Amino acid sequence: MADVKRSTRVAESLREELASLVSLELGDPRLVGVIIARVDLTDDLRFAKIYIRIMQTTVTEEDQKRALEGLARASGFLRREVTTRLSLRAAPELRFLYDAGQDARQRVEELLHEIDTDQKKKK
Repeated sequence: MADVKRSTRVAESLREELASLVSLELGDPRLVGVIIARVDLTDDLRFAKIYIRIMQTTVTEEDQKRALEGLARASGFLRREVTTRLSLRAAPELRFLYDAGQDARQRVEELLHEIDTDQKKKK
C-alpha cells in the first residue's frame, strides 16, 4: 500500500468535518447549498485552501460572494471546531475559495453536446 502524506490525510478529514459543520451547525442563510469540494493543506498543516461549490442550477457571482462572506464570518468558529475535533496542535488558517473548475467543465460539456447535436441535425 502506498504511503499517503499526513497532510493529504488531514486535508480529507478537514474536508469531512467542515462539510458537517457547514451543513449541520451553521445557521447562516448565505450558506444554504454550500458544499466543501476539496481542501488543499500545506505540509506543515498551517494553511488550508478550502474550495467550495454551491448546489444550485445557476450560480451567480453574487451567490458566490455571499457564500464566501458567510464562511469568512464563521471562520473563527470553524477553525476552533476542526482543531479540536481533529486533535491538531495548531489551528490551520482557513482560506475559502469558490471552485470554478466544475463550472468550466460543465460549460465545456454543454458546448460539446451542442456541437454533437448540430452535427446530427446536418446529417
